[in-house]
Amino acid sequence: MYKTITLVILSIGLMACERETYTTWSCVDSSGSKSTMVLKKAQMQFQDRQYDYCGSLGPVSYFDLKCPAQTKDSIYSFTPDSGKLISSANEFQCNAL
Repeated sequence: MYKTITLVILSIGLMACERETYTTWSCVDSSGSKSTMVLKKAQMQFQDRQYDYCGSLGPVSYFDLKCPAQTKDSIYSFTPDSGKLISSANEFQCNAL
């Protein structure tokens, strides 16, 4: 009996480990255009492109198509606490869904 319960609990635990965790964000730029951003594992999906996670400096995470030698030189910087997503061309305000 205990063996069966232990096996069931272990199976449920292993199934939970296989789930992918991700966060979906709704982002709006200064002109009011909406875009969806998905943070999944070590990648960011945004505006039909996929960016790699390049690292973090303090509370800011950096993403780029190909990570530069200097993390802070990445195309996108994202601060989850404030929801600010910044690129050289635009600034977005994002809210987790």
